[in-house]
Amino acid sequence: MLLAPIGQSILGAENSIPTNRLPYNSRQRKPSLDSDSTLSGDTTDGPGADEYKFVETSHSQEAMFTSKLAESRQSMVAVNGVEPAMMGLLLEYAYTSTVTITRSNVQSLLSAANLLQVLPVRDAACLYLERHMDSTNCVGIHCFAETHACTDLQLKARLFTLRNFWDVAHGEEFLGLSASKLVEFVSSDDLEVEREETVFQSVIRWYNNNPESRRPEFHKVLEYVRLPLLSPYFLHDCVEGQLVVRQSQEARVLIEEAKRFHLLPDRRMELQSPRTKPRKSAGTVQVIVAVGGEDDKVVLRSVECYDPVSRQWRTLACLPFAVSKHGLVASGKNTLYLAGGEFPDGSASRSMWRYDPILDVWQEMAPMLIPRSELGLAMLDGSVYAVGGWEGSYRLDCVERYDLDSNSWHFITPMKMAVTSPAVVAHDGMLYVTGGAVLEDGDGIELVQRYDPRSNTWTELAPMLIPRSGSAACVLDGHIYVVGGWHASTENTNKVERYDVQTNTWEFKAPMRERRYRPGVAVVDRHIFVLGGEEGWDRYHDTIECYSPDSDTWQLTGEMPTSRSWLSCVPLQVKKASMKEES
Repeated sequence: MLLAPIGQSILGAENSIPTNRLPYNSRQRKPSLDSDSTLSGDTTDGPGADEYKFVETSHSQEAMFTSKLAESRQSMVAVNGVEPAMMGLLLEYAYTSTVTITRSNVQSLLSAANLLQVLPVRDAACLYLERHMDSTNCVGIHCFAETHACTDLQLKARLFTLRNFWDVAHGEEFLGLSASKLVEFVSSDDLEVEREETVFQSVIRWYNNNPESRRPEFHKVLEYVRLPLLSPYFLHDCVEGQLVVRQSQEARVLIEEAKRFHLLPDRRMELQSPRTKPRKSAGTVQVIVAVGGEDDKVVLRSVECYDPVSRQWRTLACLPFAVSKHGLVASGKNTLYLAGGEFPDGSASRSMWRYDPILDVWQEMAPMLIPRSELGLAMLDGSVYAVGGWEGSYRLDCVERYDLDSNSWHFITPMKMAVTSPAVVAHDGMLYVTGGAVLEDGDGIELVQRYDPRSNTWTELAPMLIPRSGSAACVLDGHIYVVGGWHASTENTNKVERYDVQTNTWEFKAPMRERRYRPGVAVVDRHIFVLGGEEGWDRYHDTIECYSPDSDTWQLTGEMPTSRSWLSCVPLQVKKASMKEES
């Protein structure tokens, strides 16, 4: 048992709980049965020792003695599991409405009161434990409360443990935790630590307390340490060197995942897992940044970010100019790049801009080699790719690549077919271009083209199940999702399909609730968020839909400040405090 044994000083001074703290029905403070029964607690002195006159104190015992149960016909009823002294305190409470709770009797009294359903005494004992909770006993109180189904105390002790994890992890109770109970704590988003390194160090301390018995379960605990969020130096110097890590195949797999997260920063959106999500105490939150677009009246220059958890919006620094039909990507260094688009006068843009979320400023970068609107834009392994689009008089099959370090653009091998309004994503070192428009009326195609930067070649893949242009694409759990778009000359669509990279096949998934042409899309916490888009001619959405891959369902989850389509969206990590500045 994790709490100190009865009689040891685990709490504070004695507490006397008066009547006004423990209101109790007066009918239950005096004998009211037709005939008294004798109630006997556990004893080592033989039958009949330490017998007490029974007084009705709970509904369960009222039922026992007034119903047709066997106990109602017995002159003596033994209650196993209750110490005689605790029975005496409960009987005293039944007659006087007062009970004295001390550090030496609180556990046994709570157990007895819980067993006999004397709820006011049980609740008073819970309150006593809560008031005397600290980092040396909160784990034990949590486990004790869980055993006795004292839910409120259990949750409060758990919360205390999570909020004071550093101190708790240096105590003796922490070392006695089972692997499953430790997982319950370290897996929580609510665990409050300044750095994830603290969690790993605590797990190693727990393991070293009993390495032989804990070795088989170590990887099950390590799975919930967010290794990708460790410093790469700490990962190399302090984690990989642990003998238990080197000897565990499962642990080495987790280490490799963390290494990939650090080595491939521009693939981090593809590498999302529960271990890459910062805890709430990290002080950051992943938001969706929505940039530009147009409604039925104007082309916009607004930039806003949306927190899917709090459903709050915040305005960021506006674009230097109004633009729609542009491309937007986020780098592994948490900066945004915007390229191309269409100005309010209908001309195509060559501009490239970079957004710094720390300074909240846009900075102009080297322009593209040719103007492009209705282009596709993707970040692939540290480079930005501008794909297809409309130059002003014709569709483009050319593709150019931007090097972040040299701030320069270069042409690469053109696509097999020129397209406008394709949906473009990067995944596992490849560039995927899905659909797009090839005819004057804007009707889409089902063509899927893949670019391999290592060979500088394009390959045609299995076509989508329906033709699309003006759709949006994203990567989730290793699959490519394509949502919405223009399906035929008279129809926008709410259809969603998913591409399996391994089998080169497409399948339909649950459709969105609303038809959306040129919406924005972003993946946050393993959910797809689709914002805005156009329902039909001059009918623009301000709604947000969220897709859960686990249930294959869509839900309307929020609204944008303004209706729009042709916007671009990306996920971005920002300081949580910044989201509180504006609702």
